[in-house]
Amino acid sequence: HFGILPSHKGRADYAKMWRACQTSNPYLSSSPMFESLSEKLQKTFKNLRGLGKISETNVSESLREVRMALLDADVNFKVTKQFISRVKEKALGEEVIASIQPGQQIVKIINDELTGLLGSERSDLDLPRGFAQPLSMMMCGLHGAGKTTSSGKLARLLAAEDRKLLLVGADVYRPAAMDQLETLAKQLELPCFLMRGEKDVIKIADAAMSKAKEDGIDVVIFDTAGRLQIDEPLVQELVRLRDKIEPREILLVLDAATGQEAVSVATHFDEALGITGAILTKLDGDARGGAALSFSEVTGKPIKFAGIGEKLEDFEPFHPDRMASRILGMGDVVSLVEKAAEAVDEESARKLEERMKKGQFTLEDFLEQLRQLKKLGPLEGIVDMLPGGGNALKGANIAKSEKEFRQMEAMICSMTVKERCNPSILNARRRRRIANGSGTTVAALNSLLKRFSQMQQMMKKMGKFQKMMTKMGGGMGAMPGMEKLLGR
Repeated sequence: HFGILPSHKGRADYAKMWRACQTSNPYLSSSPMFESLSEKLQKTFKNLRGLGKISETNVSESLREVRMALLDADVNFKVTKQFISRVKEKALGEEVIASIQPGQQIVKIINDELTGLLGSERSDLDLPRGFAQPLSMMMCGLHGAGKTTSSGKLARLLAAEDRKLLLVGADVYRPAAMDQLETLAKQLELPCFLMRGEKDVIKIADAAMSKAKEDGIDVVIFDTAGRLQIDEPLVQELVRLRDKIEPREILLVLDAATGQEAVSVATHFDEALGITGAILTKLDGDARGGAALSFSEVTGKPIKFAGIGEKLEDFEPFHPDRMASRILGMGDVVSLVEKAAEAVDEESARKLEERMKKGQFTLEDFLEQLRQLKKLGPLEGIVDMLPGGGNALKGANIAKSEKEFRQMEAMICSMTVKERCNPSILNARRRRRIANGSGTTVAALNSLLKRFSQMQQMMKKMGKFQKMMTKMGGGMGAMPGMEKLLGR
Protein backbone atom coordinates (compact mmCIF):
# COMPACT_ATOMS: atom_id res chain seq x y z
CA HIS A 1 0.00 0.00 0.00
CA PHE A 2 2.99 2.37 -0.09
CA GLY A 3 1.77 3.91 -3.35
CA ILE A 4 -1.53 5.09 -1.90
CA LEU A 5 -0.71 6.33 1.57
CA PRO A 6 -2.97 8.99 3.08
CA SER A 7 -0.70 12.01 2.95
CA HIS A 8 2.72 13.24 1.92
CA LYS A 9 3.81 13.06 5.56
CA GLY A 10 2.42 9.54 5.83
CA ARG A 11 4.27 8.44 2.71
CA ALA A 12 7.50 9.90 4.03
CA ASP A 13 7.06 8.08 7.35
CA TYR A 14 6.38 4.76 5.68
CA ALA A 15 9.14 5.15 3.14
CA LYS A 16 11.51 5.78 6.03
CA MET A 17 10.25 2.61 7.72
CA TRP A 18 10.59 0.59 4.50
CA ARG A 19 14.20 1.65 3.96
CA ALA A 20 15.06 0.86 7.56
CA CYS A 21 13.46 -2.59 7.27
CA GLN A 22 15.71 -3.38 4.29
CA THR A 23 18.98 -2.22 5.89
CA SER A 24 18.14 -2.28 9.57
CA ASN A 25 20.43 -2.64 12.53
CA PRO A 26 19.22 -5.83 14.26
CA TYR A 27 19.22 -4.28 17.74
CA LEU A 28 16.44 -1.71 17.69
CA SER A 29 13.02 -1.03 19.26
CA SER A 30 10.57 -3.58 20.70
CA SER A 31 7.01 -3.73 21.98
CA PRO A 32 5.66 -0.75 24.03
CA MET A 33 5.64 -2.80 27.25
CA PHE A 34 9.40 -3.38 27.16
CA GLU A 35 10.32 -0.06 25.56
CA SER A 36 12.38 1.29 28.47
CA LEU A 37 14.14 -2.03 29.09
CA SER A 38 14.83 -2.43 25.37
CA GLU A 39 16.37 1.02 24.98
CA LYS A 40 18.70 0.49 27.94
CA LEU A 41 19.82 -2.93 26.74
CA GLN A 42 20.50 -1.62 23.24
CA LYS A 43 22.78 1.11 24.62
CA THR A 44 24.69 -1.57 26.47
CA PHE A 45 24.89 -3.69 23.32
CA LYS A 46 26.49 -0.82 21.39
CA ASN A 47 29.34 -0.83 23.88
CA LEU A 48 29.58 -4.62 23.91
CA ARG A 49 29.75 -4.97 20.13
CA GLY A 50 32.69 -2.62 20.04
CA LEU A 51 34.76 -4.63 22.50
CA GLY A 52 37.90 -5.97 20.87
CA LYS A 53 39.06 -7.79 23.95
CA ILE A 54 37.08 -9.33 26.80
CA SER A 55 38.14 -8.85 30.40
CA GLU A 56 36.40 -9.33 33.70
CA THR A 57 36.41 -5.56 34.20
CA ASN A 58 34.63 -4.51 31.00
CA VAL A 59 32.21 -7.46 31.19
CA SER A 60 31.31 -6.55 34.78
CA GLU A 61 30.74 -2.92 33.81
CA SER A 62 28.44 -3.87 30.93
CA LEU A 63 26.50 -6.41 32.98
CA ARG A 64 26.06 -3.85 35.75
CA GLU A 65 24.06 -1.78 33.24
CA VAL A 66 22.05 -4.86 32.24
CA ARG A 67 21.32 -5.59 35.92
CA MET A 68 20.12 -2.03 36.53
CA ALA A 69 17.91 -2.23 33.43
CA LEU A 70 16.29 -5.46 34.66
CA LEU A 71 15.72 -4.14 38.17
CA ASP A 72 14.23 -0.95 36.75
CA ALA A 73 11.86 -3.16 34.73
CA ASP A 74 10.64 -4.55 38.09
CA VAL A 75 12.17 -7.98 37.58
CA ASN A 76 12.54 -9.97 40.82
CA PHE A 77 15.89 -9.28 42.54
CA LYS A 78 16.83 -12.95 42.91
CA VAL A 79 15.92 -13.65 39.28
CA THR A 80 18.08 -10.74 38.15
CA LYS A 81 21.02 -11.89 40.26
CA GLN A 82 20.88 -15.44 38.87
CA PHE A 83 20.52 -14.15 35.30
CA ILE A 84 23.58 -11.90 35.55
CA SER A 85 25.58 -14.68 37.18
CA ARG A 86 24.86 -17.10 34.33
CA VAL A 87 25.66 -14.52 31.65
CA LYS A 88 28.93 -13.52 33.32
CA GLU A 89 30.06 -17.13 33.70
CA LYS A 90 29.50 -17.82 30.00
CA ALA A 91 30.86 -14.43 28.88
CA LEU A 92 34.20 -15.11 30.58
CA GLY A 93 34.45 -18.59 29.12
CA GLU A 94 37.38 -19.55 26.86
CA GLU A 95 35.16 -19.82 23.76
CA VAL A 96 34.03 -16.18 24.03
CA ILE A 97 37.46 -14.80 24.93
CA ALA A 98 39.04 -16.56 21.95
CA SER A 99 36.30 -15.66 19.45
CA ILE A 100 36.84 -13.17 16.63
CA GLN A 101 33.93 -10.98 17.76
CA PRO A 102 33.69 -11.43 21.54
CA GLY A 103 31.24 -8.54 21.96
CA GLN A 104 28.76 -10.13 19.55
CA GLN A 105 29.15 -13.42 21.36
CA ILE A 106 28.15 -11.82 24.65
CA VAL A 107 25.09 -10.26 23.00
CA LYS A 108 24.12 -13.76 21.81
CA ILE A 109 24.61 -15.13 25.32
CA ILE A 110 22.28 -12.45 26.72
CA ASN A 111 19.71 -13.26 24.05
CA ASP A 112 19.89 -17.00 24.84
CA GLU A 113 19.68 -16.44 28.59
CA LEU A 114 16.77 -14.02 28.20
CA THR A 115 14.95 -16.67 26.16
CA GLY A 116 15.62 -19.15 28.98
CA LEU A 117 14.36 -16.65 31.52
CA LEU A 118 11.07 -16.44 29.61
CA GLY A 119 10.68 -20.21 29.49
CA SER A 120 13.06 -21.48 26.75
CA GLU A 121 10.46 -22.87 24.35
CA ARG A 122 6.78 -22.77 23.44
CA SER A 123 4.55 -24.89 25.71
CA ASP A 124 1.28 -26.22 24.27
CA LEU A 125 -1.89 -27.06 26.16
CA ASP A 126 -2.19 -30.62 27.43
CA LEU A 127 -5.54 -31.33 25.77
CA PRO A 128 -5.25 -34.59 23.79
CA ARG A 129 -8.10 -35.55 21.50
CA GLY A 130 -10.10 -38.75 21.57
CA PHE A 131 -11.16 -38.81 25.23
CA ALA A 132 -14.64 -40.17 25.98
CA GLN A 133 -15.05 -37.69 28.83
CA PRO A 134 -14.87 -33.90 28.34
CA LEU A 135 -11.54 -32.38 29.35
CA SER A 136 -11.69 -29.44 31.75
CA MET A 137 -9.60 -26.33 32.34
CA MET A 138 -9.52 -23.84 35.23
CA MET A 139 -8.79 -20.14 34.87
CA CYS A 140 -7.63 -18.67 38.17
CA GLY A 141 -6.06 -15.43 39.39
CA LEU A 142 -6.67 -12.22 41.27
CA HIS A 143 -9.65 -9.97 40.67
CA GLY A 144 -9.15 -7.70 37.65
CA ALA A 145 -6.39 -9.77 36.01
CA GLY A 146 -8.61 -10.59 33.02
CA LYS A 147 -9.78 -14.17 33.71
CA THR A 148 -13.19 -13.87 32.08
CA THR A 149 -11.89 -12.12 28.96
CA SER A 150 -9.02 -14.59 28.69
CA SER A 151 -11.52 -17.47 28.95
CA GLY A 152 -13.32 -16.10 25.91
CA LYS A 153 -10.10 -15.50 23.98
CA LEU A 154 -8.84 -19.00 24.73
CA ALA A 155 -12.19 -20.48 23.70
CA ARG A 156 -11.92 -18.67 20.39
CA LEU A 157 -8.48 -20.19 19.70
CA LEU A 158 -9.62 -23.71 20.59
CA ALA A 159 -12.80 -23.38 18.54
CA ALA A 160 -10.63 -22.53 15.53
CA GLU A 161 -8.99 -25.96 16.03
CA ASP A 162 -12.42 -27.65 15.62
CA ARG A 163 -12.84 -28.23 19.34
CA LYS A 164 -16.33 -28.28 20.87
CA LEU A 165 -16.24 -25.80 23.74
CA LEU A 166 -18.36 -25.04 26.77
CA LEU A 167 -17.75 -21.92 28.85
CA VAL A 168 -18.80 -22.24 32.50
CA GLY A 169 -19.42 -19.31 34.83
CA ALA A 170 -17.96 -20.43 38.17
CA ASP A 171 -17.48 -16.94 39.59
CA VAL A 172 -20.37 -16.70 42.03
CA TYR A 173 -19.25 -13.46 43.69
CA ARG A 174 -18.63 -10.80 41.06
CA PRO A 175 -22.13 -9.65 39.96
CA ALA A 176 -21.27 -9.03 36.30
CA ALA A 177 -18.98 -12.04 35.81
CA MET A 178 -21.64 -14.37 34.43
CA ASP A 179 -23.17 -11.64 32.27
CA GLN A 180 -19.77 -10.85 30.81
CA LEU A 181 -19.04 -14.51 30.06
CA GLU A 182 -22.45 -14.93 28.45
CA THR A 183 -21.83 -11.89 26.23
CA LEU A 184 -18.46 -13.25 25.12
CA ALA A 185 -20.00 -16.66 24.37
CA LYS A 186 -22.67 -15.03 22.18
CA GLN A 187 -20.01 -13.11 20.25
CA LEU A 188 -18.15 -16.36 19.66
CA GLU A 189 -21.35 -18.34 19.00
CA LEU A 190 -20.34 -20.85 21.66
CA PRO A 191 -22.44 -22.48 24.42
CA CYS A 192 -22.25 -21.05 27.92
CA PHE A 193 -23.39 -22.76 31.12
CA LEU A 194 -24.65 -20.53 33.94
CA MET A 195 -26.53 -21.15 37.19
CA ARG A 196 -27.44 -17.68 38.37
CA GLY A 197 -28.21 -17.52 42.08
CA GLU A 198 -26.31 -20.72 42.91
CA LYS A 199 -23.42 -20.10 45.34
CA ASP A 200 -22.01 -23.64 45.50
CA VAL A 201 -19.36 -24.01 42.79
CA ILE A 202 -19.32 -27.81 43.23
CA LYS A 203 -23.00 -28.02 42.23
CA ILE A 204 -22.25 -25.78 39.24
CA ALA A 205 -19.32 -28.01 38.27
CA ASP A 206 -21.42 -31.20 38.56
CA ALA A 207 -24.19 -29.81 36.38
CA ALA A 208 -21.77 -28.31 33.85
CA MET A 209 -19.80 -31.53 33.35
CA SER A 210 -23.02 -33.53 32.98
CA LYS A 211 -24.26 -31.06 30.37
CA ALA A 212 -20.92 -31.22 28.54
CA LYS A 213 -21.04 -35.02 28.40
CA GLU A 214 -24.61 -34.98 27.06
CA ASP A 215 -23.72 -32.49 24.31
CA GLY A 216 -20.49 -34.17 23.22
CA ILE A 217 -18.27 -31.29 24.38
CA ASP A 218 -14.49 -31.71 24.05
CA VAL A 219 -13.22 -29.00 26.40
CA VAL A 220 -14.90 -27.23 29.33
CA ILE A 221 -13.41 -23.91 30.47
CA PHE A 222 -14.22 -22.85 34.05
CA ASP A 223 -14.04 -19.10 34.74
CA THR A 224 -13.43 -19.01 38.50
CA ALA A 225 -13.71 -16.28 41.10
CA GLY A 226 -10.90 -13.95 42.10
CA ARG A 227 -10.09 -11.67 45.01
CA LEU A 228 -8.22 -8.42 45.40
CA GLN A 229 -5.69 -10.45 47.37
CA ILE A 230 -5.14 -14.14 48.09
CA ASP A 231 -7.12 -15.42 51.07
CA GLU A 232 -7.85 -18.84 52.53
CA PRO A 233 -11.57 -19.05 51.57
CA LEU A 234 -10.69 -18.36 47.91
CA VAL A 235 -7.91 -20.95 47.88
CA GLN A 236 -10.05 -23.65 49.53
CA GLU A 237 -12.90 -23.07 47.08
CA LEU A 238 -10.52 -23.44 44.15
CA VAL A 239 -8.99 -26.57 45.65
CA ARG A 240 -12.45 -28.18 46.03
CA LEU A 241 -13.28 -27.28 42.44
CA ARG A 242 -9.97 -28.70 41.23
CA ASP A 243 -10.51 -31.96 43.09
CA LYS A 244 -14.01 -32.23 41.64
CA ILE A 245 -13.33 -31.63 37.94
CA GLU A 246 -9.69 -32.86 37.79
CA PRO A 247 -8.63 -30.30 35.17
CA ARG A 248 -5.94 -31.02 32.56
CA GLU A 249 -4.88 -27.39 32.71
CA ILE A 250 -4.90 -24.89 35.59
CA LEU A 251 -3.90 -21.54 34.08
CA LEU A 252 -2.99 -18.57 36.25
CA VAL A 253 -4.06 -15.29 34.64
CA LEU A 254 -1.52 -12.59 35.52
CA ASP A 255 -1.72 -8.87 34.84
CA ALA A 256 1.58 -7.84 33.20
CA ALA A 257 1.58 -4.68 35.31
CA THR A 258 1.94 -6.60 38.60
CA GLY A 259 5.76 -6.65 38.34
CA GLN A 260 7.52 -8.37 41.23
CA GLU A 261 4.17 -8.98 42.93
CA ALA A 262 3.63 -11.60 40.20
CA VAL A 263 6.23 -13.78 41.95
CA SER A 264 4.27 -13.83 45.21
CA VAL A 265 0.92 -14.38 43.46
CA ALA A 266 2.29 -17.17 41.26
CA THR A 267 3.98 -18.91 44.19
CA HIS A 268 0.81 -18.92 46.31
CA PHE A 269 -1.43 -20.25 43.53
CA ASP A 270 1.14 -22.85 42.49
CA GLU A 271 1.56 -24.17 46.04
CA ALA A 272 -2.20 -24.39 46.54
CA LEU A 273 -3.35 -25.67 43.14
CA GLY A 274 -0.33 -26.86 41.20
CA ILE A 275 -0.81 -24.55 38.22
CA THR A 276 0.27 -25.82 34.80
CA GLY A 277 1.07 -22.45 33.27
CA ALA A 278 0.13 -18.80 32.97
CA ILE A 279 -1.65 -16.36 30.70
CA LEU A 280 -0.05 -12.93 30.74
CA THR A 281 -2.56 -10.15 30.04
CA LYS A 282 -2.26 -6.48 29.05
CA LEU A 283 1.03 -6.90 27.20
CA ASP A 284 -0.07 -4.03 24.95
CA GLY A 285 0.25 -1.59 27.86
CA ASP A 286 3.26 0.28 29.19
CA ALA A 287 4.00 -2.06 32.13
CA ARG A 288 7.70 -2.62 32.68
CA GLY A 289 7.70 -6.37 32.15
CA GLY A 290 8.70 -7.73 35.55
CA ALA A 291 5.93 -10.34 35.56
CA ALA A 292 6.94 -11.79 32.18
CA LEU A 293 10.61 -11.96 33.09
CA SER A 294 10.13 -13.42 36.58
CA PHE A 295 7.29 -15.96 36.35
CA SER A 296 8.92 -18.98 34.68
CA GLU A 297 12.21 -18.61 36.57
CA VAL A 298 10.43 -18.64 39.94
CA THR A 299 7.71 -21.26 39.35
CA GLY A 300 9.33 -23.46 36.72
CA LYS A 301 6.02 -23.28 34.82
CA PRO A 302 5.61 -21.83 31.30
CA ILE A 303 3.75 -18.77 30.11
CA LYS A 304 1.40 -20.33 27.57
CA PHE A 305 -0.51 -17.36 26.16
CA ALA A 306 -0.33 -13.58 26.03
CA GLY A 307 -3.16 -11.06 25.83
CA ILE A 308 -2.08 -8.19 23.58
CA GLY A 309 -5.23 -6.11 23.40
CA GLU A 310 -8.88 -5.82 24.38
CA LYS A 311 -10.43 -7.59 21.37
CA LEU A 312 -11.06 -11.33 21.34
CA GLU A 313 -8.55 -11.83 18.55
CA ASP A 314 -5.83 -9.99 20.52
CA PHE A 315 -4.50 -13.21 22.00
CA GLU A 316 -1.59 -15.36 20.92
CA PRO A 317 0.57 -18.31 22.00
CA PHE A 318 3.60 -17.18 23.99
CA HIS A 319 6.93 -17.91 22.29
CA PRO A 320 9.87 -17.14 24.62
CA ASP A 321 12.39 -16.84 21.78
CA ARG A 322 10.19 -14.41 19.86
CA MET A 323 9.49 -12.32 22.96
CA ALA A 324 13.22 -12.15 23.70
CA SER A 325 13.79 -10.94 20.14
CA ARG A 326 11.19 -8.20 20.61
CA ILE A 327 12.76 -7.08 23.89
CA LEU A 328 16.19 -6.90 22.28
CA GLY A 329 14.81 -5.04 19.26
CA MET A 330 15.30 -7.84 16.75
CA GLY A 331 11.64 -7.89 15.72
CA ASP A 332 9.34 -10.88 15.38
CA VAL A 333 8.85 -11.56 11.70
CA VAL A 334 7.63 -15.13 12.30
CA SER A 335 4.63 -13.94 14.35
CA LEU A 336 3.90 -11.27 11.75
CA VAL A 337 3.84 -13.88 8.98
CA GLU A 338 1.52 -16.07 11.08
CA LYS A 339 -0.80 -13.12 11.64
CA ALA A 340 -0.83 -12.40 7.92
CA ALA A 341 -1.56 -16.04 7.08
CA GLU A 342 -4.51 -15.99 9.49
CA ALA A 343 -5.87 -12.68 8.23
CA VAL A 344 -5.48 -13.18 4.47
CA ASP A 345 -7.70 -15.54 2.52
CA GLU A 346 -5.38 -17.41 0.14
CA GLU A 347 -7.97 -17.93 -2.61
CA SER A 348 -9.01 -14.26 -2.55
CA ALA A 349 -5.35 -13.21 -2.65
CA ARG A 350 -4.74 -15.41 -5.70
CA LYS A 351 -7.74 -13.94 -7.54
CA LEU A 352 -6.65 -10.43 -6.62
CA GLU A 353 -3.16 -11.10 -7.98
CA GLU A 354 -4.64 -12.15 -11.32
CA ARG A 355 -6.80 -9.02 -11.43
CA MET A 356 -3.78 -6.84 -10.65
CA LYS A 357 -1.80 -8.48 -13.46
CA LYS A 358 -4.64 -7.68 -15.86
CA GLY A 359 -4.86 -4.10 -14.62
CA GLN A 360 -8.35 -4.67 -13.20
CA PHE A 361 -7.60 -3.56 -9.63
CA THR A 362 -10.58 -1.52 -8.35
CA LEU A 363 -11.51 0.47 -5.27
CA GLU A 364 -13.60 -2.54 -4.24
CA ASP A 365 -10.41 -4.62 -4.22
CA PHE A 366 -8.55 -1.91 -2.34
CA LEU A 367 -11.28 -1.80 0.32
CA GLU A 368 -10.85 -5.54 0.84
CA GLN A 369 -7.09 -5.04 1.22
CA LEU A 370 -7.62 -2.32 3.84
CA ARG A 371 -9.91 -4.60 5.82
CA GLN A 372 -7.43 -7.48 5.72
CA LEU A 373 -4.71 -5.10 6.89
CA LYS A 374 -6.90 -4.13 9.87
CA LYS A 375 -7.17 -7.80 10.88
CA LEU A 376 -3.43 -7.80 11.59
CA GLY A 377 -4.05 -5.44 14.49
CA PRO A 378 -2.88 -1.89 15.30
CA LEU A 379 -0.32 -0.51 12.87
CA GLU A 380 2.11 0.22 15.71
CA GLY A 381 1.99 -3.45 16.73
CA ILE A 382 2.77 -4.56 13.17
CA VAL A 383 5.70 -2.15 12.94
CA ASP A 384 7.13 -3.44 16.24
CA MET A 385 7.34 -6.94 14.76
CA LEU A 386 9.66 -5.73 12.01
CA PRO A 387 13.40 -5.63 12.76
CA GLY A 388 14.13 -1.97 13.35
CA GLY A 389 10.53 -0.95 12.71
CA GLY A 390 10.02 0.91 15.98
CA ASN A 391 13.25 2.84 15.61
CA ALA A 392 12.51 3.66 11.97
CA LEU A 393 9.20 5.29 12.87
CA LYS A 394 10.39 7.03 16.04
CA GLY A 395 8.69 10.41 15.96
CA ALA A 396 6.27 9.43 13.18
CA ASN A 397 2.59 10.06 13.86
CA ILE A 398 1.25 6.51 13.44
CA ALA A 399 -2.06 7.39 15.11
CA LYS A 400 -2.65 10.06 12.48
CA SER A 401 -1.84 7.63 9.68
CA GLU A 402 -4.26 5.06 11.10
CA LYS A 403 -6.95 7.74 11.27
CA GLU A 404 -6.38 8.56 7.61
CA PHE A 405 -6.66 4.87 6.71
CA ARG A 406 -10.06 4.83 8.44
CA GLN A 407 -11.07 7.91 6.45
CA MET A 408 -10.09 6.18 3.21
CA GLU A 409 -12.21 3.19 4.18
CA ALA A 410 -15.15 5.50 5.00
CA MET A 411 -14.85 7.26 1.62
CA ILE A 412 -14.85 3.99 -0.32
CA CYS A 413 -17.75 2.63 1.75
CA SER A 414 -19.75 5.77 0.89
CA MET A 415 -19.52 4.88 -2.81
CA THR A 416 -21.87 2.58 -4.67
CA VAL A 417 -20.48 -0.69 -6.08
CA LYS A 418 -20.67 0.84 -9.55
CA GLU A 419 -18.65 3.88 -8.44
CA ARG A 420 -15.99 1.69 -6.80
CA CYS A 421 -15.56 -0.35 -9.97
CA ASN A 422 -15.55 2.69 -12.24
CA PRO A 423 -14.35 5.87 -10.46
CA SER A 424 -14.41 7.81 -13.74
CA ILE A 425 -18.19 8.34 -13.33
CA LEU A 426 -17.63 10.36 -10.16
CA ASN A 427 -18.78 13.84 -11.12
CA ALA A 428 -18.87 16.84 -8.79
CA ARG A 429 -22.32 15.98 -7.38
CA ARG A 430 -21.34 12.40 -6.60
CA ARG A 431 -18.09 13.53 -4.99
CA ARG A 432 -19.91 15.94 -2.68
CA ARG A 433 -22.30 13.14 -1.69
CA ILE A 434 -19.41 10.75 -0.89
CA ALA A 435 -17.52 13.41 1.08
CA ASN A 436 -20.61 14.25 3.14
CA GLY A 437 -21.41 10.58 3.70
CA SER A 438 -17.91 9.77 4.93
CA GLY A 439 -17.44 12.89 7.05
CA THR A 440 -14.48 14.04 4.95
CA THR A 441 -13.87 16.68 2.30
CA VAL A 442 -14.00 16.69 -1.50
CA ALA A 443 -10.31 17.60 -1.51
CA ALA A 444 -9.47 14.47 0.51
CA LEU A 445 -11.55 12.34 -1.87
CA ASN A 446 -9.85 13.89 -4.92
CA SER A 447 -6.46 13.13 -3.41
CA LEU A 448 -7.45 9.49 -2.81
CA LEU A 449 -8.74 9.09 -6.35
CA LYS A 450 -5.63 10.67 -7.86
CA ARG A 451 -3.27 8.34 -6.01
CA PHE A 452 -5.46 5.36 -6.80
CA SER A 453 -5.36 6.24 -10.50
CA GLN A 454 -1.55 6.41 -10.37
CA MET A 455 -1.51 3.04 -8.63
CA GLN A 456 -3.71 1.50 -11.32
CA GLN A 457 -1.43 2.78 -14.08
CA MET A 458 1.61 1.31 -12.35
CA MET A 459 -0.10 -2.09 -12.00
CA LYS A 460 -1.08 -2.12 -15.67
CA LYS A 461 2.53 -1.48 -16.67
CA MET A 462 3.69 -4.25 -14.36
CA GLY A 463 1.13 -6.64 -15.86
CA LYS A 464 2.21 -5.84 -19.44
CA PHE A 465 5.86 -6.23 -18.53
CA GLN A 466 5.27 -9.63 -16.92
CA LYS A 467 3.37 -10.84 -20.00
CA MET A 468 6.26 -9.76 -22.19
CA MET A 469 8.79 -11.58 -20.00
CA THR A 470 6.62 -14.71 -19.99
CA LYS A 471 6.57 -14.74 -23.82
CA MET A 472 10.35 -14.50 -23.76
CA GLY A 473 10.35 -17.68 -21.66
CA GLY A 474 11.74 -16.32 -18.43
CA GLY A 475 8.93 -14.69 -16.47
CA MET A 476 9.98 -12.26 -13.76
CA GLY A 477 12.94 -14.47 -12.93
CA ALA A 478 14.50 -13.81 -16.36
CA MET A 479 15.85 -10.46 -15.25
CA PRO A 480 17.90 -10.64 -12.04
CA GLY A 481 16.98 -7.99 -9.50
CA MET A 482 13.70 -7.06 -11.21
CA GLU A 483 11.59 -8.20 -8.24
CA LYS A 484 13.65 -5.99 -5.95
CA LEU A 485 13.24 -3.09 -8.38
CA LEU A 486 9.47 -3.51 -8.30
CA GLY A 487 9.46 -3.60 -4.49
CA ARG A 488 8.77 -7.30 -4.03
